[in-house]
Amino acid sequence: MIVRIVKLRISKEKTKDFCIFFNSKKSEIEEFKGCIKVELLQDTKESNQYFTHSHWEDEQSLDNYRNSVFFKNVWNNTKLYFCGKPQAWSLKELTNE
Repeated sequence: MIVRIVKLRISKEKTKDFCIFFNSKKSEIEEFKGCIKVELLQDTKESNQYFTHSHWEDEQSLDNYRNSVFFKNVWNNTKLYFCGKPQAWSLKELTNE
C-alpha cells in the first residue's frame, strides 16, 4: 500500500471555496481504480494550510491516477487556490514487514 500526503497552502480568502471544490471531487477520486481512501486535513495552527491524505493499493495505481485526464483537470483547478508551492510525499507502510 502507498500513502500519499500532499501539503497545500491555500489563499486565506479562498479556503471555503477550496474545501467545497475538494469535497465535490472526493468521491470521484475514491472511485478511481486502486484508491482505498482520500481525506482532506487542516492544520490546527495555520488555518489555510491543508493536507490531502490518500491510500492507494500500489504505486502503479497512484501513477495511473496522476497520469489521468481526471487528475490533470482537478490539479489545474486546485492550483487556482494556492498561495504557496505544494509539497508531496509517497510513503509505504513498514509495520507489516
